[in-house]
Amino acid sequence: IKSDDTGNRLRFQLELEFVQCLANPNYLNFLAQRGYFKDKAFVNYLKYLLYWKEPEYAKYLKYPQCLHMLELLQYEHFRKELVNAQCAKFIDEQQILHWQHYSRKRMRLQQALAEQQQQNNTSVK
Repeated sequence: IKSDDTGNRLRFQLELEFVQCLANPNYLNFLAQRGYFKDKAFVNYLKYLLYWKEPEYAKYLKYPQCLHMLELLQYEHFRKELVNAQCAKFIDEQQILHWQHYSRKRMRLQQALAEQQQQNNTSVK
């Protein structure tokens, strides 16, 4: 039983690392150019990995965008487009823009919250 636990832990770690690598469009381009997405067994593996979308597993992910990529990889058309380096570049740029927008929006929300707390503290006195 001990070795089974070790095997399960190792499998969990390997799958966690691999799923998170899917957040990198350049890695997806690498896989596509080497024909991995044409391999039926590999495509089935990607389908199997959808269990990472469940909250009990997703909570371990540092790069949640990998789940979106995993979802897109279920579509043959998307897998075929990834062979094109321009496609990977476009996805990479879109991820950066999304992150920048999210960061700015979050900063504005935090600033507004801090100002509101400051006003509340001043009105209490």
